[in-house]
Amino acid sequence: MKVYQLFHAVALSACVLGLAAGTAYAEDKVVASVNGHSITEADLSLAEAEIGNELGNLPEGTRRRVLVEFMIENQLYAEAAEEQKLGAGPDFEKRMAFWRQRALRDAYFEKTVKASIGEDAARAIYEDKVKQLKPEEEVQARHILVSSEDEAKKMVTRVEAGEDFAQLAKENSGDAGSKTQGGMLGYFGKGQMVPQFEEAAFALKKGEVSKPVQSQFGWHVIKVEDRRQKPPPSFDEVKDRLIGSMVQSKAQNIAVELRGKAKIDYIDPEIKKMAEEDAKKQAEAQATMKKQMEDAAAAAAGQAATDSAKPAAEEKK
Repeated sequence: MKVYQLFHAVALSACVLGLAAGTAYAEDKVVASVNGHSITEADLSLAEAEIGNELGNLPEGTRRRVLVEFMIENQLYAEAAEEQKLGAGPDFEKRMAFWRQRALRDAYFEKTVKASIGEDAARAIYEDKVKQLKPEEEVQARHILVSSEDEAKKMVTRVEAGEDFAQLAKENSGDAGSKTQGGMLGYFGKGQMVPQFEEAAFALKKGEVSKPVQSQFGWHVIKVEDRRQKPPPSFDEVKDRLIGSMVQSKAQNIAVELRGKAKIDYIDPEIKKMAEEDAKKQAEAQATMKKQMEDAAAAAAGQAATDSAKPAAEEKK
């Protein structure tokens, strides 16, 4: 798709909402002009905030070009609207009021929500979660898949005679997804393979080869190349998702706090009924959670009392 066509598809679907506010620009360089009106780096940043999610993984250069074209057509449409004197009247004023309200919302979100979630806080949560992970063993294995037990036994015999397992897999395995890699399946943990295959693989030591194993796919001969404790994902791998989750959580908490301070009336009867039902369900869920926490605390206290009484009972004996 040509750059212009891609831009046009995005521009038609984008809403004039979600403009980022309060961003500091080190250099507001002019990148283009339309009838004497400058389009700057700051304008591109605003366009990125508006339509960036719709551009996918475009190369950086192409992405900037699309943003520039978006701003050019934005200016051209605005100038055409001015010529037709569309910048006044009740409908236009309502739109302007809505866009101002949305810009204020975004400015508050940037300053109070996003700016308060830093990488250090995300890293602290990451490290805490990593400490809580239970060790999980993985094996790295190859396999040869054949259609009969006799064929599988022949493969085992040839491996035991000294033939290379990976080469045998390339020449004989029926698994098209792994045969070109010498039957390599990579690392996997429990629950990722069919039960018969998993049981056989995890029973092997590093370097060992299994007897024929049957599954719904056929007959397997398995060789375990390595065993290890599954490493946790690196911080860089999960950073964006973690920060996004933290931002969403904080936004929800702030929304609850702001709603608690506000007087909100639902005038539409149907919407009012739905809101009341949701509020009732939420209150019931909170009450259930509170009771569960109280029961758990009482059980823990009772167990602690029982444990502390045992030494005294032993002494009396």
